[in-house]
Amino acid sequence: MPTPVVADSACSQCADRLPPANLTTTLDGECLCRSCVDDLSVCVECGGHTRSPHLTSHDTLLCARCVSGWTRCADCHTYSRTTTTAVGAREICGNCVRDYQTCDDCARLCTDTYGVHSGNRVCDPCLDEDYRECAECFDLIPYDDTYCQDCTRPEHPEVYGYDYKPDPRFHGKGPLFLGLELEIKTPTRHFNDAVDTALAHIGDLAYLKEDSSISPCGFELVTHPMSHEYAQTRFPWRLLTRLRLLGCYTDSDVGIHIHLSRNGFDSPTHAYRWLKFVYRNQTPVTTLARRSSSWAEFSPHARSNMLAFAKGERGAARYHAINVRPEHTFELRIFASSLQPQQVQAALAFAAASVEYTRSLTAADIARRRGWEWNAFTTWLRAHPPYSPLLSELEDLACAS
Repeated sequence: MPTPVVADSACSQCADRLPPANLTTTLDGECLCRSCVDDLSVCVECGGHTRSPHLTSHDTLLCARCVSGWTRCADCHTYSRTTTTAVGAREICGNCVRDYQTCDDCARLCTDTYGVHSGNRVCDPCLDEDYRECAECFDLIPYDDTYCQDCTRPEHPEVYGYDYKPDPRFHGKGPLFLGLELEIKTPTRHFNDAVDTALAHIGDLAYLKEDSSISPCGFELVTHPMSHEYAQTRFPWRLLTRLRLLGCYTDSDVGIHIHLSRNGFDSPTHAYRWLKFVYRNQTPVTTLARRSSSWAEFSPHARSNMLAFAKGERGAARYHAINVRPEHTFELRIFASSLQPQQVQAALAFAAASVEYTRSLTAADIARRRGWEWNAFTTWLRAHPPYSPLLSELEDLACAS
């Protein structure tokens, strides 16, 4: 019987025809002659030939099947059996680890670290989550701190604690008295100068207190009760300019609070008209106040309980536009703080003018002359010169009508 003849096959690359025994099947499924297969890479694990080798961190080559289970280094892109996880979930081979630093807080590898006041070095995520700058020297310190150990918040014997409350000394003639609380921030290095300057100007009209909302450094200037006329003519307005020259400032974190004596209202009905007027005019009032703040909220709860508050019920929440919790005063909390005399004068003038406007507001005024509306109030203001700083501020803010 004749011997069968096996047909030649062609090399997949050069197309030479050779007996099948002279061809090699690669890991990629190609049949190549010896010359063509010698141009391919050889997997060190299985010995197979491949056009798509994977370089390892040991400078060896693996095929796609043998590299399964190995991890690619995020930096050099070679494959390794063991890698280390760096910040950002980056897998790093043993060769590239040498280029990394270790965060002293989380012990993870990272490309860059930042020195903090303690002497440690921390990574970006730890820095963002746990650190801030010292308010004085700008070293990085734990986020809950304001100053580093080398810089302490300054103290002054005549800046009293938050709960300090002396017996009130009334200035001017009532019946309405106003108590101003002006929150001021100061550069740390000028704190004592600012305090001494304030004390030299305020005499027995006011005192200085600490307040946790004034960060990193500053004080609250609190006046004794004043009539509006006394405040406009006798408060040391030049002090505000002096403080600005010392670098004192205000920002969105601090405010002006004005206490209005409850005895300055004719009746609970008058108090109700005043509360209702302020809350009904939220838009122009917040424009005048130069802020809309969660510390002075125009809340639906307050709106719906104004009559009860006017009759003496004291609400549970303090941070309303008008805080009704104090026993002897209403606290108007709406204003952003300022060291500009006109803005502070306008705040005091609004407190006084809104009370006087609503004192004589009648049902006819409300029904026929739209007495609740802001335009009616500003028209009334123009006929009452003692409140001119308020009118000037309203004109500057384009809400005088």
